[in-house]
Order: sequence, then C-alpha cells, then structure tokens
Amino acid sequence: MSAPVDGAPGGSRLDLDRPLALRPLVYLQEGDEVTIGSPAVDSYAVFPPDGAELVRMLADGIPPREAAERHEEAHGESVDMPDLLAVLEDLGFIHDGSSVAAPAPVRWQRLGRALFSRTAWMCYALLTALSVVAMARAPELAPHRSALFFTPSYTAISLVLFLGQMPFLALHEAFHALAGRRLGLNSRFSVSRRLIFVVFETSLPGLVAVPRRQRYLPILAGMLADVLAMAALTLVAAVVREPGGALPLVGRVCLALAFAIMLRLLWQLFFYLRTDVYILLTTVLGCTDLHGAAAAVLRNAVRRWTGRAAVDLSAYGPADLRAARWYAYLLPVGYALTLASFATVVVPSAYQLLTGVFGRLRGGEPLAGILDSATLLALLLAQLLAVAFMALNDRRARARARKVVPS
Repeated sequence: MSAPVDGAPGGSRLDLDRPLALRPLVYLQEGDEVTIGSPAVDSYAVFPPDGAELVRMLADGIPPREAAERHEEAHGESVDMPDLLAVLEDLGFIHDGSSVAAPAPVRWQRLGRALFSRTAWMCYALLTALSVVAMARAPELAPHRSALFFTPSYTAISLVLFLGQMPFLALHEAFHALAGRRLGLNSRFSVSRRLIFVVFETSLPGLVAVPRRQRYLPILAGMLADVLAMAALTLVAAVVREPGGALPLVGRVCLALAFAIMLRLLWQLFFYLRTDVYILLTTVLGCTDLHGAAAAVLRNAVRRWTGRAAVDLSAYGPADLRAARWYAYLLPVGYALTLASFATVVVPSAYQLLTGVFGRLRGGEPLAGILDSATLLALLLAQLLAVAFMALNDRRARARARKVVPS
C-alpha cells in the first residue's frame, strides 16, 4: 500500500494486538482521494482509498494487526502498520487518554446561520441595489481615485485610511469564519503582520472535509462583506450629501474608505497571489497546487522555445496538470492587470501626494501645512526603515538557521 501521507514518520510503539482509541473522525471521498479528519483537534489529511479503508477498520475497533491481515487478503498487499499508526499519532487521530473526548460545541453557529439565511440575503440584495441606485443618481458617489484626498491634510489621509480599514478587514474575516461556523466548523481568528502592516487571518481547517459545494460560501463570504461595506458607506455618503451636491467631511471619508475597499476587491482578482478567487478556482477544479503546476507548465513552454530541457511535472496531480494547460496563460494576464492597476491608481495617487508634499515644503505655506507634510514624510521614512530592519532580521535568522543545520 502506498504511504497514506507524504513524509510519514517511521514506526509506532502502540500495541498492534489491541484496539485503538481513535477520536471521532469524518470522511469525505472525492475521486481517488479520501479526506479524513478529526474536528476535535482540527486535524485533516488526504488518504488513498485503501488507506482510508484501514483507518475505518481501526476506528471500528479492529486491532491493527488484524486490520493489516484483512487488508492483505483483500488487496494482496502488505501494510507497514507501525508507519500508519505513527501517521495517525502525528495527526492527533489517536486519543492519548482512556476515554475519547467529544468535539467541543461550535460557538456562534446560530449567528452564522442567521447571517446567511434567506432573509439576510434579501437584505443584502436590497442594500446593494440601493447603493447602485444612489450612484446612478449621483455619479460622484461612485468609487473614484480622487475620493482618497478627502482633506488637505496628508497625514490625516494616511492615518484615516490605515486605521479606518481595520474594522472592515475584521468584518471580511468574520464573514469567512461565520460562514464556516454555520456548517459546524471551528475557525481560528488571528491578528498578525505582513511586513509592517497589521492583517487579520481566518483559518478553517475543517473546510476540506465538507462537500465541495458547501465550501464555496465560506470562501466567498469575505468578498461579500466587502461589497456590503462598500454599499453601506456609499449610502451613508448619499444620506449626508447636501442638496447642492456638496459632501461634508463624514461623506468624503466614507467615499475614501469605500474606494480603498474596492481596491481590495480588485486585488482578489489577482489570483496568482493565492487570493479568495484563487482558492475558489482550485476548489471548483479539485486542484491542490494549481499555481505551482501552472508556473512549471509556463516554464516548460519558455524552455522549449529557448531549446532547453523541460522541467519534470510528475510531482503534480492530474487535476492540477489538466487545469494548468490553460491557467498557465492566465498568469501573465494577472501580472498585466496588476501593472495596469498600479499605473492607473497607485502611481497617480502617489505622484499627487508627493508633489503636494514637496510643493508645500518649497513654497510659502503656513506652518500647519509644513508640519503636516513633514509628519507624513517622517511616517513614510519610518515605514521604509522598519521594512529594511525586518528584512535584515529575517536574513540574519536564515543565516543562523543555515549554520545550525549540518550540510
């Protein structure tokens, strides 16, 4: 029998003639693979069908040695049972106590069901439709780059856009989590950083063990939250808009935040960055490493064009390679979209910001304007220094790791 999990540790000290105390397990078969998991410890792995059959026998109380004998009679292949037991121990499937603990109840499951009920979907559709009508009646409410400059204070713009996005980032991840919890899946919500930016992350380990169609909503729920946030901000701006069309500061801030959320939605389309859209695509196609397979196929196309030897593709699964034949050519399109958005949004906004800052510093601006520009430059410089400091620390850590690991 093939190894049930890549990189399985060797050997186990469990008694092969006594039944095992396995945690309650869930099984999901898709094609030639069976996903087995324990909701109690949020641990999941993919097994071949014969490996899953063995696990089922062990879960039914059949001693490991007897299960191995039954497997050999049925399939004509011997089993390295100590290796399999070591894998199950490593995954946490084998309970280490005298009794098997039941999975803890999933919190917020009712809230998750309410947020994605039929009534809720009707409210979401109404909210979105009202925002579209508001933008049609007043085109200046539609997302546009100039909305970012809602005040002459560049420092205020930077701080409001940074701090104001935090609740909406949290809402994005909360929708992911609650869409999973409505299915009875536990989730982990964490705050971490990427470079110097604070990010919120949601992990749904149990999602791999539910039918494929039920995974789509938890994957897309974050983007749904972004659309609803944009719609709500637009409607607030429409409500506070004055009869002559002028917007007070509250309305301008709402439009700036809505535009920033729209940029995040656009970023989701850059599938090569493994965004929610990429995860949805791989789920629909049943892929495991579509990006890696597509990059290898694209590399081979370049190698054939330049007369070099092709890269070995045997490490990728059949589903990945089938999809990679066309997905590989979408990668350059994704990079082109990134460059286009960078050229049409980021560069003009940065140019407007920097020319305004240096214009204030050169001209005879009031002291408040000069201090505002100097503060913004100090913040940007601190950001660059922090990135450089972290990169240097990471480089030193990798160097120390190379010294510790023998060659």
